[in-house]
Amino acid sequence: MQPMSHYLPLSRVARLVGQPRAEIQRMVHHGELSTFDGMVDMNELLRVFPDVTWEDDGEFRRVQEIKEKAFGKRVYERALPDKEVLAERLLELGKEFAAAKTLLLHYNEVLRFLDDKLGDVADTGGSATLNAVVGLKHWLKREIDAAPADAARAEALLAQESVMRIMSVQVTVQPSGHEFFVEGNDTLLEAALRAGIPLNYGCSNGNCGDCKARLVSGQVKKVHPHDFVIKESEKANGTFLLCSYTAVTDVVIEATVTGTHDIPEQEITAKVKAVEILNEEVAALHLTAPRSQRLRFLAGQHVTLAIDDTEGEYYVASCPCEDRHIEVHVRRDNRGFSRKVFDSLRKEEPVRVSGPHGNFVMKLDSRRPVLFVAWEDGFAPIKSLVQHAMSLEIAEAIYLYWAADDVGHGLGHYQDNLCRTWTDALDDFVYQPMPAVSGAAVVVDFILAHHPSLVRADIYAAGPADFLNTLRTGALAHGLSPLGWHGEII
Repeated sequence: MQPMSHYLPLSRVARLVGQPRAEIQRMVHHGELSTFDGMVDMNELLRVFPDVTWEDDGEFRRVQEIKEKAFGKRVYERALPDKEVLAERLLELGKEFAAAKTLLLHYNEVLRFLDDKLGDVADTGGSATLNAVVGLKHWLKREIDAAPADAARAEALLAQESVMRIMSVQVTVQPSGHEFFVEGNDTLLEAALRAGIPLNYGCSNGNCGDCKARLVSGQVKKVHPHDFVIKESEKANGTFLLCSYTAVTDVVIEATVTGTHDIPEQEITAKVKAVEILNEEVAALHLTAPRSQRLRFLAGQHVTLAIDDTEGEYYVASCPCEDRHIEVHVRRDNRGFSRKVFDSLRKEEPVRVSGPHGNFVMKLDSRRPVLFVAWEDGFAPIKSLVQHAMSLEIAEAIYLYWAADDVGHGLGHYQDNLCRTWTDALDDFVYQPMPAVSGAAVVVDFILAHHPSLVRADIYAAGPADFLNTLRTGALAHGLSPLGWHGEII
């Protein structure tokens, strides 16, 4: 006897089996895992993953911890949800349990009624009928008493999923189709940004109304007050503010995912969190934006930084999913801003940030393998894009190639350990450092030798113009679609 059907969304399946969401999507695409309306039946999950132990998600937690450390971010408390939200989720789970128990009681009554009717048939029939009814009753009892082959694993899976649904709920964004989880005390906006999905917003504290969304299904709860007034007609249509509400159950919302043209020019005053000297030639400047004025930007964009009467233009090396943290890589030179960073900038000093600028950003709808290629300090925007791709968890595979020199005045692979940590954290991540001194043609030939076909790929590359031209020409010759090329001259 098979266990009763129970359907799970792909994102929760990925968490249950400890696999990237992109891998689950690949399995569905290749017919290795069957779905029904985008959901996976529990029986199918038990069949495809016979060796997964649902009770022990220690390895999954280990990978998640490595990923968070590798990002240098998300040092946020993985706490229980707000007590009222937790109570609501437990209530919803209790309703499901009560419905299931009521259904089982009904089935029990149906079986009792069937037993009585079979007894009546046996009493009024002949010996052949009696034998048939007795045989049928024995068969029914044997089937009801027999535990399904995967009963223990099915029970453990349901228990694990129930815990997940209490601790976090899934959000699906329409019309883009993006998915993310709300965990801890995050609002819907905070959870989306942590997941790398740039939903539209302005002030993020309930004043402007730019983060208005519409609830399509599920239940949300207000957790922060807001001054923005929503019209009664909009409320009746399910409109709410993402920055003030969290999800109680799995929800579907209508919300706008922003592009470069949707983000206005901003000017904020950030504080120096740390100056990290990576080597003699490069420093990582870590800034913290004000709580009420975080910088809106997309991975791969750049900003203007100013201290007193000196300024410089730098790519943001951190991911938008890192909340208020802004990281830039400053190259040592004779300009005033660079000298200030290396020689005298101290913690808590104010730095004016204006921007963002640029269109070297991620395609959020691509599910294909991604090649990230950096030349020297072109690594800064590439790092931001890599972290964004990791946060989205939609790329089928990620490859990082970084050409730099450690001799002379070369910048070196100044965050090599971080890249190797990414490799340790993810099965579908490949990192290859290379010497730049060998020249653009040699570097390009090496990359293309490992990717003879680029028909199903996207490339994001940052470096000097001659290198980008050589890489683009070679990649197109290997089948790359022109729409899959994204280059930024550094």
